[in-house]
Amino acid sequence: MTAPEETAVVPASDEELAAAGTECAFVRICRAGQVPEGYVRRFYAETEHGQMELAVARVDGKAYATSNYCTHLDCLLSSGKLQDDGIRCSCHNSVFDLQTGEPIQPPATEPIRTYPVREEDGQVLVGLTERDVVEGGPRRRKPPSM
Repeated sequence: MTAPEETAVVPASDEELAAAGTECAFVRICRAGQVPEGYVRRFYAETEHGQMELAVARVDGKAYATSNYCTHLDCLLSSGKLQDDGIRCSCHNSVFDLQTGEPIQPPATEPIRTYPVREEDGQVLVGLTERDVVEGGPRRRKPPSM
């Protein structure tokens, strides 16, 4: 697999967003053991609407899924650390609530996206809508080509 390329992300147009569906479908992201207690990892969700990058974390036995980029200066949240029920960005120490995405420690002032998570048969599944994939959340990197 090649390293992701740096690229400017073109936001979805108003027409694309208006046409995007809002029905949630759960997508297999990884095996439960790939996200151990107290860790956060980066994964790519493969959906019928495209690929989406996520940060998946586990705190107190529960898995959480968020967008993978800090809303302060676009740093990878999957490179950060977990503390209490928040995810801390490794660049400038912004902390976001894992359940709501709200910033609980500056400098970030905008929330990150959060997504519903289910665990079934040893698998982590994340609920995504077509609109989630079209919007893509904050992202600075192009995913690796398959």
